[in-house]
Amino acid sequence: MHGSLPVIILAIVLIASIAASAAPAYKAPAEKGFLSRTVTVGGKDMKYVVYIPDSYDPKKPMPSIIFLNGAGECGTDGWRQVYHFGGAIKLAADKWPFIVMFPQKQDVKSAWQDEEPMVMEILRKTRAEFNVDDSRLYLTGLSQGGHGTWNIAARNPGMFAAIAPICGWASEEVAKKVAGLPIWTFHGDKDEAVKLECSENMKKWIEAAGGQCKLTVYEGVGHNSWDNAYRNEDLGAWFLEHRK
Repeated sequence: MHGSLPVIILAIVLIASIAASAAPAYKAPAEKGFLSRTVTVGGKDMKYVVYIPDSYDPKKPMPSIIFLNGAGECGTDGWRQVYHFGGAIKLAADKWPFIVMFPQKQDVKSAWQDEEPMVMEILRKTRAEFNVDDSRLYLTGLSQGGHGTWNIAARNPGMFAAIAPICGWASEEVAKKVAGLPIWTFHGDKDEAVKLECSENMKKWIEAAGGQCKLTVYEGVGHNSWDNAYRNEDLGAWFLEHRK
């Protein structure tokens, strides 16, 4: 009996070790809400924000959104990019039961597809820190971020369950690459910064490629179609209708 005791103890230790390694590594965050984070890409530190809703349970995979900001929110402060979509979340948090990642495009002259390594590193880090449901990962953005939504989705067509570009633009080649995705896009008919024709063309090209594209046009609205899209539409609920 005494001779077998070390073997029994070793077996218990091994079982405990295997159980621990199999368990999810996610931990409950010290706080919820809008959390400041930093990611390092190419030796450069870049600030971003991750939103964790009150309903987050680290034991359960949570639907997640990547949001891409417009030109007016570019910078290095790490917070300005939260303003528009984050404002909509604050007004009606119950409509947005998602982990939301807010990367910040630093240079207004760059394109979001040039910042793709940062976006993907933020996604990787968020997956490591929180329980992201990869089958319900969504992409949205406004203006330059709408352009980025089209293009980053085209580069990673198998990554997102659905996308929602707002007053963005892209090419026919991009439209063909995203044609297999559920898409809801928004535009104001008085937009002088990015013409409505840009979203109409994407819808036309996507449908010609065999896909579907829901386009909501706001009459009398200029470039700011995002307040309507994020605050007045059931976009969060629509996202949750789709999974990979």
